[in-house]
Amino acid sequence: MPRLNSFLKAALSTLCLSQVTKAQPDATVQLDNATVIGVPNVNFVTFFGIPFALPPVGDLRLQIPWPNAPYTGTINATSPGTQCWQKMTTPPKLPPSAPPAVGVFLQEITTTSSQVQSEDCELELERDHPCGAKEGDNLPVAAWIFGGGNEFGSNLQVPGENVVNRSVLIEKPIIFVSMNYRLNGFGFLGGREVQEAGVGNLGLHDQREALRWIQKYIRKFGGDPTKVTIWGESAGGEGVAMQMLANDGDSEGLFRGAWMESGSTTFTGDFAQDLQPNFDTIVQNTGCANQMNKLMCLRSVDVNTLVQAISDTEGFLSFSAIASPYAAVRADGKFVKKPPQKLVLSGSIANVPFVLGSNQDEGTLFSVSSLNLTTEAQAQAYIHGNYYSKIPQAKIAELFRLYPADPAAGSPFRTGHNFTITPVYKQISAFQGDLLVNSPRRFLLNRRGEKQGAWTFLSERSKIPGLGAAHTTEVPIIYGGGDLTDYLIRFVNDLDPNGAENSSAMYWPKWTKHERSSLTLLDGNVTLVVQLDTFREEAIELVTELSFTQNA
Repeated sequence: MPRLNSFLKAALSTLCLSQVTKAQPDATVQLDNATVIGVPNVNFVTFFGIPFALPPVGDLRLQIPWPNAPYTGTINATSPGTQCWQKMTTPPKLPPSAPPAVGVFLQEITTTSSQVQSEDCELELERDHPCGAKEGDNLPVAAWIFGGGNEFGSNLQVPGENVVNRSVLIEKPIIFVSMNYRLNGFGFLGGREVQEAGVGNLGLHDQREALRWIQKYIRKFGGDPTKVTIWGESAGGEGVAMQMLANDGDSEGLFRGAWMESGSTTFTGDFAQDLQPNFDTIVQNTGCANQMNKLMCLRSVDVNTLVQAISDTEGFLSFSAIASPYAAVRADGKFVKKPPQKLVLSGSIANVPFVLGSNQDEGTLFSVSSLNLTTEAQAQAYIHGNYYSKIPQAKIAELFRLYPADPAAGSPFRTGHNFTITPVYKQISAFQGDLLVNSPRRFLLNRRGEKQGAWTFLSERSKIPGLGAAHTTEVPIIYGGGDLTDYLIRFVNDLDPNGAENSSAMYWPKWTKHERSSLTLLDGNVTLVVQLDTFREEAIELVTELSFTQNA
């Protein structure tokens, strides 16, 4: 049977351990009145292509997702489906002083899947567990939201097989869920017209619809809809935080725990004012600028014209890390009713346990686009103009006292004068990592950690010459089936990374305002230690203060 022409879709895989049986497991599942046909393998079955919403094409382009109708007939779910339209990102040109590994890493993280792209893009779910699992087994669920600056990425980037196989081996089986959602101008268009129409942050609405799908159907695959943990990295971590803030913190029973990596409740500006120039550029380049209803015009233009107009806009690897009009979620007044930091302060956040971690050198990736800056005066002008335009110059001078030009104090940290690609590269990297990741992380921990139960970690592993333990480097670690994977699996099962029973793993203390314990991941003979999360404390406190003032 042909694949259903549908919007976000799902794939499911069921592990059947070879030591239990050598026979191929059943490759079908019943949903409503439909038979879904998957791909049988020796150890598991994979199902692709279970739609959860109507295709957002035609009049449904740039609209809130509509749930899919009940399933009927046969769904041929035997191959990966399309991915959402990607915003193509060209890595910046690097100077000869940059280590070759930097260019290799940039190329890797900006290379998207070769799978066909379409507005009719897909959600993917995997369910890996021992043979014979069935409805009523009530396995917990980890729902993954991928990163990519809300510009590119898909659920095809990091398959969850290692995570689920590991969960079986440690006898804490879980279901792994991975969703696609609309990206860039299709999912995160901003501006006055978008806000007035109530169609901002559509990618977040897609994520929410996927979570509703899990509630409705995951029991059919042996899952428990009351035991869902949402999990994401970078923009996906921010997506997790926004799901926690939606509906003034009412989770609607869609999840009971949250795990965020290198992304949370960022400090952002005005949805209409800040994003209007990008909207105006897109409508100009699609021929919609003179139309009375510009959104209606955007819904009718040829998709390739719209894709090209979006691709010509700024991205998160542009000169400024906040130049992207898609990367940082702003309050649209509907899904995100107020700026994220204000919602946190008012307690309008889902009261669930959470884990929130980061890497040692979060800012290096975002600083390779500003390698044309070579003096401290240029660095001050860059930070003042791009981040803190409302802040008096005296405060900027104070900030630079805490983030000095001395390469030995910059990021990659603890590398002395090595990797000084430019005289101010390591200085800007230290600041941007704290601005984009560590300041929001500590802000959320300080305001909600003790109230909800929280754990934090710092990864110093998988260092790249010139970038250090950079943004995204923890992803292969947690997907690799090792120690961090085990902490995740235990958290999904028990809402505690240490598990409900005694574990031989190092104990990971909860975060408290007085102890501020952090699990640190290291390379070498000693791989895990618990340390105080107090690094650059004065500097990060000032970054938080200035971010509040800038976005007041």
